[in-house]
Amino acid sequence: MTLETLQLLALVAATVTTGLVGGLFYGFSISVMRALRGTDDRTFIEVMQRINTAILNGWFVLGYIGALLFTGTAVALLGPDRHDALYPAAGALFCYAASMLITGRFNIPLNKALDAAGPPARIPDPARVRAAFEPAWVRWNTVRTLLCVGAVLLLCWALVVHGG
Repeated sequence: MTLETLQLLALVAATVTTGLVGGLFYGFSISVMRALRGTDDRTFIEVMQRINTAILNGWFVLGYIGALLFTGTAVALLGPDRHDALYPAAGALFCYAASMLITGRFNIPLNKALDAAGPPARIPDPARVRAAFEPAWVRWNTVRTLLCVGAVLLLCWALVVHGG
């Protein structure tokens, strides 16, 4: 297998996995959170707690970590002699890493705080719990969605200039 083929495969894998993760975040923005907006506080909390548990599975990890690894691999394989594709791939790596930083710094702590509130039926003030979670989580989800979209666009650019 040639270096050019390995570069192309890494760029394709990076684009697919980054697109999957960005699509997940986008799906939350345009459907899940909008659907939950109309629910009562206890239902909102219960559904989000269930999602927080369900999302922790191998398929999610494959895409979430895979996007970082495949993009990093593509950047490493491209090297300085393919700067036409290297620069957008490096930009994609930066955008995706920033989305992971947002997730780790904001979304995950918010998820943990929501889970720590306990079973929704036992929460004395579910409106307060929801208010502490929903606006901030939605805002940071939008930021990480936009970063992933930027990463996918940059990876597409890298594919085009690479000749893939």
